[in-house]
Amino acid sequence: MDFEIDTGWKLLPVGGDTGQAYMGIRAEEKLFLKRNSSPFLAALSVEGITPRLVWTKRIGNGDVLTAQEWLNGRTLASEEMSSPSVAKLLYKIHHSETLRKMLYRVGGEEVSPEKLLRSYKMALPHDLAIHPLLKEILAKLTQEVSQMESVKPQVCHGDIYRKNWLLSDENRLYLVDWDMAVLADPAMDLSMLLCQYVPKESWREWLENYGTVVTDEVIKRIEWYALINFLQQTKRHHYQSRFHEMNQDILTLQAIYQSTKEA
Repeated sequence: MDFEIDTGWKLLPVGGDTGQAYMGIRAEEKLFLKRNSSPFLAALSVEGITPRLVWTKRIGNGDVLTAQEWLNGRTLASEEMSSPSVAKLLYKIHHSETLRKMLYRVGGEEVSPEKLLRSYKMALPHDLAIHPLLKEILAKLTQEVSQMESVKPQVCHGDIYRKNWLLSDENRLYLVDWDMAVLADPAMDLSMLLCQYVPKESWREWLENYGTVVTDEVIKRIEWYALINFLQQTKRHHYQSRFHEMNQDILTLQAIYQSTKEA
């Protein structure tokens, strides 16, 4: 352990890619501790989106340590991601003016379709650049980007994976791990969730539970973001030499792309 907090705490690492999250235990007190969380966390806590923020402090090495209440509970199963409660919480996040203003205030990045395309093409590995399917999808997205309806950027989580959804023992639902939060078209989050967890024939019902009027334009935006999201993930897995996952991403891209042509 390379940081110090008040004496008497026992720190146990908990899951996560960053290696910066811990369970902190002192006497009867138990907290979730994390280094260098987004300053956006305070607003999320006030809105009841994440577990309650207990304290924030700067520690000796300059890092900022946040402490949240430790909740007994579990992450959602894949089949639970299609539930109305998930849809309603995501709608609340996407349409909160308070959260939008706060993310702007703390320097949240604004992400447009054009910016996503530029990011994907930057330093793209040669074998992905010449891959026939990926080239065809990229050409389609580039052609359609000018037709994308201008949508007011809203708070997007950016990593709508089931393990980031926490259901407490008191049956309260939370969305955690906000390190990738951006200001963007909510279709970015919706595409991640729908393509991973909801069958295409159930999209309309899920989106109605979410609270949107389902139009062809809404579906087109979701499909556009689904394709760019999986292109980005394919590139990321390539850089990480996770080639099995990369090939799974390409199969998913093929299925999404085919469904857009059949629509």
